[in-house]
Amino acid sequence: MNKFLFAILFSIIGTVALAQNRPAQQFYRTQTSDTLSYLNPKEYIVGGVEIVGAVHLDKDVLAQIAKVNKGDKILLPGDASATIIKNLYKENLFDDVQLFVTKMNMDTVYLQIAVKELPRLSSLRLLGIHKGEIEDINKKLDDKGKIVNTNLLSRTTAVIKRYFNEKGFLNTTVTIKQRLDPGDANSLILDVVIDKGKKVMINSVTFEGNKAFSEGTLRGYLSKTRSRKWYNLFGSKKFKDDKYIEDKQNLVEKMQGEGYRDAVLISDTVTKHDAQTVDVKLKVYEGPKYYFGNIKWSGNAKYDVRTLSGILRIKKGDVFSEELLNKRLSGGGPEGDDVSSLYLNDGYLTFNSDPVQTKVAHDTVDLDIRIYEGPQYTINRVTVKGNDVTNDKVILRELITVPGQKFNKAYLIESTRVIGQLGNFDDQKTEPRPVNINPADGTVDLIYNVVEKPSDQVELSGGFGGGQFVGTLGLTFNNFSIKNIFNLKEYKPLPKGDGEKLSLRGQSSGRSYQNYSFTFSEPWLGGKKPIFFSFTAYTQLSSTGQYYAKTDPNYNNLRINGVGVTLGKRLKWPDNKFQLNYSLNFDHYNLDNYPGYLFTNGTSYNIKLTQELSRNSLEGNPIFPTGGSNIKFTLQGTPPYSLFNDINYKLPPTQEQLYHFVEYYKVKFDAQWFIHLAGKFTLMTQTRFGFLGEYNSVVPGSPFERFKLGGDGMQSYQFLQGSDIIGLRGYENFSIVPVGTNYTESTNPGAAIYDKLTFELRHPVITSSSATIFMLAFAEGGNVWDHFSQFNPYNVRRSVGVGARIFLPIFGLLGLDYGYGFDAIPGIPSANKGQFSFSIAQSLQGGFN
Repeated sequence: MNKFLFAILFSIIGTVALAQNRPAQQFYRTQTSDTLSYLNPKEYIVGGVEIVGAVHLDKDVLAQIAKVNKGDKILLPGDASATIIKNLYKENLFDDVQLFVTKMNMDTVYLQIAVKELPRLSSLRLLGIHKGEIEDINKKLDDKGKIVNTNLLSRTTAVIKRYFNEKGFLNTTVTIKQRLDPGDANSLILDVVIDKGKKVMINSVTFEGNKAFSEGTLRGYLSKTRSRKWYNLFGSKKFKDDKYIEDKQNLVEKMQGEGYRDAVLISDTVTKHDAQTVDVKLKVYEGPKYYFGNIKWSGNAKYDVRTLSGILRIKKGDVFSEELLNKRLSGGGPEGDDVSSLYLNDGYLTFNSDPVQTKVAHDTVDLDIRIYEGPQYTINRVTVKGNDVTNDKVILRELITVPGQKFNKAYLIESTRVIGQLGNFDDQKTEPRPVNINPADGTVDLIYNVVEKPSDQVELSGGFGGGQFVGTLGLTFNNFSIKNIFNLKEYKPLPKGDGEKLSLRGQSSGRSYQNYSFTFSEPWLGGKKPIFFSFTAYTQLSSTGQYYAKTDPNYNNLRINGVGVTLGKRLKWPDNKFQLNYSLNFDHYNLDNYPGYLFTNGTSYNIKLTQELSRNSLEGNPIFPTGGSNIKFTLQGTPPYSLFNDINYKLPPTQEQLYHFVEYYKVKFDAQWFIHLAGKFTLMTQTRFGFLGEYNSVVPGSPFERFKLGGDGMQSYQFLQGSDIIGLRGYENFSIVPVGTNYTESTNPGAAIYDKLTFELRHPVITSSSATIFMLAFAEGGNVWDHFSQFNPYNVRRSVGVGARIFLPIFGLLGLDYGYGFDAIPGIPSANKGQFSFSIAQSLQGGFN
């Protein structure tokens, strides 16, 4: 009888095993005096459950998975035994599971579950691909220590194929080979052999079912799925599945945006054309073209229908477009030209609008735009979060959203822009968020979530300037705290957090050239008032001659010392983007047989007062602005010494008399505009103008503050020698001179007038807090003149070229350009025959070059 029952039970459990594609399990009892009747099943109480064979898995957890515990009632023989095994197999953790009855005592049964775990992954080796690809894929997998089962193998293959499919490798093959880990008998090493093949290109994109839309128009809607044609200069010709999905959605939205609200994509097929290309075919349904009918407003109490309709700018008979409708209602962006912004800028934080299509007749859609205004909200608290280094006050003092003020979306956007311009935070990750919205008292709190980014810079470079090698070491600390300079606890490694700027810079080529400068600036003088303060001091020595001594016939020497103080204030009118700065500078020049100026020997003093009015409204990344403008108007002048000194200018005065105190006035205008074009392209246009004038016609023009045009525009050499250096790519440094003059780079004293116009098309490669890289193509022109009678703003030296910019927080902005000049320079045949120019540590916030 016992043998008969054993055979039946074995058959039952074996059936379960076959269903699971596993080896058969055994079920037996150790006390032969007890009997199990399959014809008369009996209910038993589980006296205990023993689990054997588990190595990495917790036995208590396995008992819970098996759903059998001490004290449970179990019917034997019955389906319960098969269910226990099935529960464990479902987890995909085991290679084998067996169930045993080890003991029976009256109505109590003792069970043993014997398991054999599937091996675990000890390491995964990716073969056949590059190091960077291996690192990217390993980040996505991270499966070390996991069970090696069908799911893991399938997932590994899928992740790898998806990774390469997104890059256009549609024919990627993955072969996984398993081998035992010599160091662990229950672990496996997976050798994953990857053949990504060649990138699959798009041979053709065709359409079916289109009548109103031409194939050319529909192809234009597929901005990231382009056929391999010579005229497709932009847009990917590689087939990437994720981009294809985006394009299909965009195709339908664009069709619907043209009034075809019923437009759908019926089907699409991607077929193999040859080994490296595919054909894409899309079948569309256009449907009829619809128009806006009657537009009704309901629920509006704050603003009347005329005001709302004026902002909506949609009238009866216009082509129906849900995209346009939603944009005019709530998607106007930073410009604030939508209905939602009208309310949000007036405190209605919970405003909502719902355009309901009340009637669709023939080709006309009637709308009822239902408004929910809600209450007006006042700002209760404003806090910042995420500023681990920068003190709260540095951010809060810049914000124009303050407690007690009505909530205003435009102020929120402007405050976010101002935080980005501080330069200490990743502008793409700055997130203002209304929290604690309280309808009972109409208050809301604002939290600005920010992410710190490295802002200090190190300039370590070497280059040729003035015919000699010049080494440069510069340190700029953009978030300095001078009040903690004697507090050793705040050194991390320097005192930081107050938004001040400290810059130390030195240049040298040995005894022949030395240049040292110090600059400290505080954006809020005393930390309480929005008054900008800056102090700078510098000294420079430039000398030539074999022994650097006056006995050498080639000896010349220039010593410059100077200090300057600047005070500035942000204006509230016409808007808060204006800044007014005043600077007072004292420069002392000592020339000894030194060329490059209007005089070569003597001592000269330049005491100048400068007023600068600027407006900065740049949008986006400060390194790569995508909109807005940066405009500066500068007036500079010295006292008119010739009106009250004792020099008789009718007699030929000496150079010492003429230039002991230089006098002049100077006007400069610099402006940049950034316009976002299609895709990621941005157009930068720039115009620059400068004029150096005289108070007294009998006094020769100033030898300093003149304009030198041409080359890379770098101010790392000669930038303290009293000249404005303006770059003009495609020409040699300082090679642009007034017509009729014959200066060289070393003897060019500069001109009194210049103008320059630049067009620059930019496209980003990387835009992140750790690095920004963009490519550019430029066309520019500029020229210089000595007198206004010669001035002609359209008579310029022209050039075109290409370049790249790389911004690294620690080094600043690095640039490399190649330009070709179209206009020959008399006396310098090679000046315009194509020039590479390198720039380092150029100014940010757009930057004038």
